Amino acid sequence: YKRQSMSTYQPQSEISRFNVLTPGAWFPVSAGFLEVLSVALQVGIDSGGAYDVTVGPLVNLWGFGPVRVVDQPPTAEAIGVAMEGIGQQSLEIDRQQLAVRKDKAVVLDFSSLAKGYAVDELARLLREAGIRRYLVEVGGEMKLSGKSPRGDLWRVGIEQPSAGKRAAAIAIRLTDAAVATSGDYRNYFDYKGQRYSHSIDPKTGYPVAHDLVSVTVVHDSAIWADAWATALMVLGSEAAMELARELDLAVYFIRRTGDNYQHDHSAGFARYLDDTSRVAHEENP
Repeated sequence: YKRQSMSTYQPQSEISRFNVLTPGAWFPVSAGFLEVLSVALQVGIDSGGAYDVTVGPLVNLWGFGPVRVVDQPPTAEAIGVAMEGIGQQSLEIDRQQLAVRKDKAVVLDFSSLAKGYAVDELARLLREAGIRRYLVEVGGEMKLSGKSPRGDLWRVGIEQPSAGKRAAAIAIRLTDAAVATSGDYRNYFDYKGQRYSHSIDPKTGYPVAHDLVSVTVVHDSAIWADAWATALMVLGSEAAMELARELDLAVYFIRRTGDNYQHDHSAGFARYLDDTSRVAHEENP
């Protein structure tokens, strides 16, 4: 039934029906839909607009959505037209009536946090069934509880940014927490020597162009970890680190420095680094 709520691939889902709704009308939604939208709006506010749940038209325009694939940047005019339909401030929520409305023709896309929500829901179902020892993973976002099969903390690898192979940059140890990673090293295209990543800045309409290539967030909730990984990825390393410190977020950053990578983390992340992780961290400065 969740597929009938948040999937933009299902024309009769809640999100698809809301996206074609005439502006101004209230639209009744499920509690889960409202929860996901509420988290998205809050992260949008706290990130200063770096995260925006209405950014879908720009993502599609740049060829990173379900609509089509492009091999060159869109025109400035096309970007300007798409920008006219962006802005979470056009959304209004009625929590008591479980309803949402928009004052202009914005569309929603929950792809940046719906996986996190699904992980939280699966974990909730397991706990309701009396299961306290588990690892739930959906598309790379995960939640862990209790002990690992070895009888100690779960050990999770953070991927080294590389388009051609998969390898762990470091490993962290944790339990009773959720982990989400966002990166620009798999979903991108090159045009005339410039790389265009799938991380679109909703304030400019263009893909981010900074040195931050991977952001991993550890949080109590997978949906919050998922959304924050995206938001911090858009912000870039300096602004993301400042915000992580301000909000006491546990975040691990990987930046590109020429042909190498530099690793850094917020103070809140340090507790998840064991001795092995610290050695790997030092060997990959």
